[in-house]
Amino acid sequence: MGYLLLGFAIAAEVAATTAMKYSDGFSKLLPSVVTAVGYVVSFVLLAQALKSMSIGTAYAIWSGVGTATVAALGLVLFGEGLSLPKVAGIVLIIAGVVVLNLGGAH
Repeated sequence: MGYLLLGFAIAAEVAATTAMKYSDGFSKLLPSVVTAVGYVVSFVLLAQALKSMSIGTAYAIWSGVGTATVAALGLVLFGEGLSLPKVAGIVLIIAGVVVLNLGGAH
């Protein structure tokens, strides 16, 4: 159940971060509200996931998957460039999450 809650927490965080980009510096009401609600939902779900998961594992997955997903959305939705250093950074984030999980962080 913890991983399911964590997945929803990640989805809410990614939606909130994407909405923040659309908010134009919080000058547009609807994306600003989506941002605020998304982060609250994300943190509540993360807190619930932590009841059955170790904090290191949960946070590594939450931040790593969220970062990689937001980077991909930046490419697709906002036409942000994709450079070799960006790809390397995303690969290193994902590798770090994998290593934490393999290393018994949970």
